[in-house]
Amino acid sequence: MSLSTHVLDTSTGLPAAGVSVTLAVRDGDRFVELSRGETDADGRNRTLLGARALAVGVYRLEFDTGAYFAARGIDAFYPRAVIEFEVRDAARHHHVPLLLAPYGYSTYRGS
Repeated sequence: MSLSTHVLDTSTGLPAAGVSVTLAVRDGDRFVELSRGETDADGRNRTLLGARALAVGVYRLEFDTGAYFAARGIDAFYPRAVIEFEVRDAARHHHVPLLLAPYGYSTYRGS
C-alpha cells in the first residue's frame, strides 16, 4: 500500500520542515537505498516509495537530524536518527513518525 513519515520538533512544538530522509530496504545482510527526500512544511513526507509498491520486508528510515539542527544554529547530540521497521502486511498503510529534540528522539507505529 503506502508509507509515510512525519517529523515533529518537540523542542519547538512545530513540524520539522526540510529534514532529509533516506529510505532503504534490507537485502540479505545489507540495506539498499530506495529513495531520498525531505519533509515538507508540515514535517511530512508521503512520497518515499515513489511509484513503487510497498512490499513485505525490513526497511530503514534515516533522518539527517544533525543538518536540521545545524541549519538552525542548535547544538545536537545525534547526527542521525535511524528507524528500522518490518512490514508484514503490505496491504496496510505504514506511518512512521519521529519525535525529535536536540538531545533525544522517539518513534512509534502511527496510523
